[in-house]
Amino acid sequence: MDLLLRPGTRADTDECGRICFDAFDRIAREHGFPSDFPSQDAATGLVESLLDHPGFYSVVAERDGRVVGSNFLDERSPVGGVGPVTVDPDRQNHGTGRLLMEDVMHRAAQRHAPGIRLLQSSYHCRSFALYASLGFEFRETLACLQGPPIGLTIAGHTVRTATDADLAACNDLCRRVHGTDRGGEVIDALKQGTARVVEHDGRLTGYATDLAFFAHAVGETTDDIKALIGAATAFAGPGILVPANNSALLQWGLRNGLKITQLMTLMTIGLYNEPAGAYLPSILY
Repeated sequence: MDLLLRPGTRADTDECGRICFDAFDRIAREHGFPSDFPSQDAATGLVESLLDHPGFYSVVAERDGRVVGSNFLDERSPVGGVGPVTVDPDRQNHGTGRLLMEDVMHRAAQRHAPGIRLLQSSYHCRSFALYASLGFEFRETLACLQGPPIGLTIAGHTVRTATDADLAACNDLCRRVHGTDRGGEVIDALKQGTARVVEHDGRLTGYATDLAFFAHAVGETTDDIKALIGAATAFAGPGILVPANNSALLQWGLRNGLKITQLMTLMTIGLYNEPAGAYLPSILY
């Protein structure tokens, strides 16, 4: 039977979760890296949360009546974040990944999204080639950092829990730095209680939805991001993603006990402005 693409449902959670874990685990082990997911349960939990969230579009691939892969598009904010895209390791190299990518790209075009973005593991040359062939452009190398909390403060910078009243200022800051806001993600972080802001000279100058693999941060300056990192009690998941070209931030993190676990690549289609400030992307972008 030909490959069938259809919307994902909650009934797909277990099989898509298994495939997600197996795909990331196998490619990571082949290259001598730890998997992005510590267990199949962790991957399944992520897939379940994405299938349940109204801000995410999902597509599932079936061949011969069996689920063989899935992909997601984060639609919470104007620019879309792609992934995770995964194909059953035993059924790869048949064009399924390309079709799953083309599906979410078509979805973004239908919604007139100004751009879409993704991150990929730099050691995975085949995925880089796939995304480049689909029109994604290289933008940045990111270093994934993990380690114990730093526990440092930055003079003149105060970090506190974000409130609903901070949403407009966070969106304005993100637009000034990136040319677009990520308000949908900030709203989710406010609901979950993970959002933090940093104030300097009586103004909000930075925020983070969390200090984690699936979270992002934006600051007017590198010191704003340092303050957010320094106040974090942990770095959830594989770690935080630090732009490698921000040498001051990267070297500061390394001097304070964080270790690089892998390098990743930010790729984009459509709207992209060279950041006019400091930032940490999430694994989605």
